[in-house]
Amino acid sequence: MSDKHVPERKCILSGEHDARDDLIRLALGPDGVVAPDVRAKAPGRGAWIGVDRATLEKAQANGKLRGALARAFKGPVTAPDDLGARIEGALRQNALDRLGLEAKAGTLISGSEKIDVALRRGQVHLLLHAADAGEDGTRKLEQAYRVGSGDEDGPKSDGPQGLVFPAERPILSLALGRQNVVHVAVIDRAAAQRVRHALERWRDFIGQKVGLSAASAGTSDASAVDVNEG
Repeated sequence: MSDKHVPERKCILSGEHDARDDLIRLALGPDGVVAPDVRAKAPGRGAWIGVDRATLEKAQANGKLRGALARAFKGPVTAPDDLGARIEGALRQNALDRLGLEAKAGTLISGSEKIDVALRRGQVHLLLHAADAGEDGTRKLEQAYRVGSGDEDGPKSDGPQGLVFPAERPILSLALGRQNVVHVAVIDRAAAQRVRHALERWRDFIGQKVGLSAASAGTSDASAVDVNEG
């Protein structure tokens, strides 16, 4: 299988190994202060974490993080008191930037009417609802999903499933450079995988499941996202 060659790294706090792209890299600045490097682009030695924010902040409070960072960077370093907040902000921005890039590439659409048509045609690989999306509008799109999937009694486990995005519509609108974005549909398979990955990293760190909308709450796996694997 292709994933046998995926590079792995070890979390400095849990000691567990995971795929490099699923962990969060910390880099050391020239001032000796640790900073999030969520895209793993900064030069030099890095440290990797795979825990959520609550666990990170607990480790920071009891001194475990300080020791783990010192071992990873081969010497004493400084971790800002708000490191958890900085990582969360970086992951959030990374997810929003990914949406913006996909919008520019034309791999996603917004607007309930356009999404409705695409859903009924079976063209959607990932459907997102803003955290403050109205229940009526969400239910309408979920119904369009069921029609498009040929299963009007409920969504199929391998079809596009509506997900609640952990940000409200002003944030989504800003990311996409559009006004009043409430729902987003990704219509390209690879793009859906990219968006999902960015969302899952953000979700995992904040300890918040990007759950299915209320309209599709009958499905068995709230974290099974989007993509028609075929």
